[in-house]
This record gives sequence, structure tokens and C-alpha cells, in this order.
Amino acid sequence: MIEMRSLRSSAAVASLAALFAAGAWAQTPPPAAAAPAAPEPSWTLSGNVGLYSQYVFRGISQTNEKPALQGGFDAAHKSGFYVGTWASNVSFYSDFNPDVSNSLEWDFYGGYKWSLPQDFVLDLGGLYYWYPGTYPSGYVKPDTFELYAALNWKMLQVKYSYSADNKTFGFSDSRGSYYIEGNLNYDIVDKVNDYFGKVTLIGHVGYQSFKNSGAYSYTDWKGGVSTDFMGYTLGFVVTGTDADGALYTNRFGKDTSGTQYVVWVQKTF
Repeated sequence: MIEMRSLRSSAAVASLAALFAAGAWAQTPPPAAAAPAAPEPSWTLSGNVGLYSQYVFRGISQTNEKPALQGGFDAAHKSGFYVGTWASNVSFYSDFNPDVSNSLEWDFYGGYKWSLPQDFVLDLGGLYYWYPGTYPSGYVKPDTFELYAALNWKMLQVKYSYSADNKTFGFSDSRGSYYIEGNLNYDIVDKVNDYFGKVTLIGHVGYQSFKNSGAYSYTDWKGGVSTDFMGYTLGFVVTGTDADGALYTNRFGKDTSGTQYVVWVQKTF
């Protein structure tokens, strides 16, 4: 009898333990469901501002080898559509023509990017270069509108820009002028140390053709490097052209198409 009671007592204890365990399990709330991922924003806004030792555009110094302050804003939609604006101080026109008063280049652009197979991206758009200032009678205002098409693949880009304007950068009767270029931006390392981030190799070659002003046409090139430093981008490039230096020598005696050196610091936000 003692053994039977012990067995019954043990069974009762086990049953009670099972009931308590079941009750505890029933009272334990189920794990919270993971929070849904935040939806991708429809628009992305960004900006940049930089200080450059000079402004060089397609191999030609635009500031008579003097410093330039540059910056812009961009808005991109997740569909691929984008618009933006960018500005820099300039002096190239007044450096050649003392009667002209112009100190600003202000650009406006927009386009659409398509993602293609194998990491290719097609970019089609238009860009308007505006040069506000005073232009006496007889001078061609250099405001220019270009249509462009670019094909990007990882670190490489090929781009064609077509001038739809008849006063391309100050050249009259120049609709149909074009610029074709190849660009390389190759990240050598992703991070150097706690201060320096990725290091990018920069390469470029292009050809500028001016319709009805062929003597001013030329090939340009650029090579250099940039790096991230504590939230800023630091860079250095060397540029050059095969242009006729006599045609690009301004009234101060500087050949603006010759070999140029540019260093800069830029902040993106």
C-alpha cells in the first residue's frame, strides 16, 4: 500500500507540474512580430559644396587658374527621373573680352536613368548652361543647351553631349557641336584607416568638336585621385589638351588649354 500511495503521489505531483507548466506556457505572450521595413522614399535629395584651386571644364580653365567655389542640389525619384542645379564662379569670357561682365555659370539639368541587365545603366537628359552678365552688342552670349546620352557600367562611363544651341559656349552658328567622353572612377581600396576612407582613381579622355569653328576643336584628358577624409572628399587631378594654345591664350597671357592642376575639398550632404 505504501508503494501504491507513493506512486499515486508521484503521479499527482507530475500532473500538477504539467498543469502549471501548461498554464505558464499559455500565459507567455507570443514573440512580437518584426516591425515592417520602412518604405523606400519616393524622392532622394542631396547637395554638395566644394572649394577648388581652379575650375577646369573639358580641359579648359574657366577661372584663369584662380580658385572656384562650386555647389549644387539634386533630387532623384525612385523611378529613375532626376533634376538638379549646379553653379560656379567663372571668368573665362571676360578674360578674353574686357567689355564683357560675367562671373557666374549656373547649370540646370534633368533626365531619366534606366537600369539594364548586367549592371548597365542608361542615362538620357538635357543640361542648360546659363552665364548671366553684361554682353555688349556684337558679343555672342555663351548660354548653351546640350542633350546627352550616357551608358554606365560599374566604374566606367561613355557619354555623348550634343549642342542644340546655335551659340555653343560663345561660338556662333554652332548648333550640332558635340562632346564625346570616356570616364573611369575606380575604387582602389574601400577604407584606408579610421581617418581616410575609400580611395578612387580618376581617368578621363574627351573630344570637343565645334561646328563651323573647327580650329577650336580639341582632345582633352584628365587623371588623378580622390579620397574620403572625415566626411569630406579630397582630390587632385592633372588635365591637358591638344588645343591650339594661341587660340586659347587670354588677354593676361595665359594659355587656358595648357596643362592644369586642380586640388579640391568637397562636402556632400
